[in-house]
Amino acid sequence: MPRVMVDCAMYKDGRRTQGPEDFSDALDEARASGDAFLWVGMHEPTEKEFEHVSEEFGLHPLAVEDALTAHQRPKLEVYDDSMFVVLKPVVYDDDLDTVSTGELMVFIGDSFVVTVRHGEGGALAAVRSRLEREPEVLRHGPTAVLYAVSDAVVDHYIEVAAELQADLEELEAEVFAPNATDSKSVASRIYGFKRQVLEFRRATSPLLVPMNRLAFGSLPFVDDHARPFFRDVADHLTKANEYIEGLDRLLSDALAAHLAQMGVRQNDDMRKISAWAAMAAVPTMVAGIYGMNFDHMWELRRPWGYPVVVLLMVVACLGLHRMFKRRGWL
Repeated sequence: MPRVMVDCAMYKDGRRTQGPEDFSDALDEARASGDAFLWVGMHEPTEKEFEHVSEEFGLHPLAVEDALTAHQRPKLEVYDDSMFVVLKPVVYDDDLDTVSTGELMVFIGDSFVVTVRHGEGGALAAVRSRLEREPEVLRHGPTAVLYAVSDAVVDHYIEVAAELQADLEELEAEVFAPNATDSKSVASRIYGFKRQVLEFRRATSPLLVPMNRLAFGSLPFVDDHARPFFRDVADHLTKANEYIEGLDRLLSDALAAHLAQMGVRQNDDMRKISAWAAMAAVPTMVAGIYGMNFDHMWELRRPWGYPVVVLLMVVACLGLHRMFKRRGWL
């Protein structure tokens, strides 16, 4: 088997059996029994490594190309011999405050499931292990695998959204703190947060259409009795999308509030500067008049003229200071 083969097994009557050595014989056996299917899991295969699997299961060339190149939007495509679903799992790094997305491609057809994973997110070991403990679910075949994988991805969306909400509350507290930190740093964090939410939305929003098709449409290779389960996944996805939209609105409001606070602080600073400039202008004006060297000024020849003028400047400055203080400029 190629080194990228994460796991490969045949499930019969909901229980795991020995992994097949030859896909063709195993697939024929599964189709003949009527209650068995193959599940092949791969991680970042190359074209050569995936060629054997795609030929044995008859996967469509366009879907194979998408699975190999990755960088796809969430979507659902139906071909003659298989159905192709693209999911984008997300991973949130709480230390770096970054959201990263992986890609998970699911091929389902007559008695087989092939999953192709790109990136670190979306590991399916836990999903496979949980399904193997629930044989009554696995009896429903490839449809059960598609449901379990979709449900795990969407439920993790809600968990990541909750983590983002907790970090956003910390950011809001920082924005509205009386002694806020550097304004540029806060604005940079808000913009960075919005970029992470945008990356998150790119993974969740386009997935709603495929989930609704699975929940309300009639698709080949999908058991009609599974529609209520896919409706549940679609409901959870809608909740996650609403959660993300709320985060985006809160970030926009936080940014607007931060910019408004910066404007208020700048106005306060300008008023303080204007008040101090006004107080400095009065003694400057008086001193400027006495520097004009006039001969006929009534107090020039009097001994108390100089202290009176100095006292006048002090009184004028104190009066301006008191007036600005009452108006809240100082």
